[in-house]
Amino acid sequence: QVQLVESGGGLVQHGGSLRLSCAASIHILSMNTMGWYRQALGRQREVVARITRSGSTNYADSVKGRFTISRDIAKNTMYLQMNSLKPDDTALYFCNAGWFQADYWGQGTQVTVSS
Repeated sequence: QVQLVESGGGLVQHGGSLRLSCAASIHILSMNTMGWYRQALGRQREVVARITRSGSTNYADSVKGRFTISRDIAKNTMYLQMNSLKPDDTALYFCNAGWFQADYWGQGTQVTVSS
């Protein structure tokens, strides 16, 4: 069983920055892929950024150039650095991990960007 705990959300002004963290209960290199997803009120959950075991990354078009996904292997923690935040980035952000053909999710952390 994998446990994922997000932190770092909050209220920020348009143009501001936040860094989200996702702490995993197991070694993150044992996971196939980890990623960040978000769900805004009344909308479907969408992928924001993903990182593979080898370290390859990909991003949703809406966040390219503004968000950066990274990880600290020694701390078993994944991060999402979010810069130039916009009101459209307001959502509940979830950490996701794939492990042995199963998907695991954190409880989510709220990000609110004021205009």
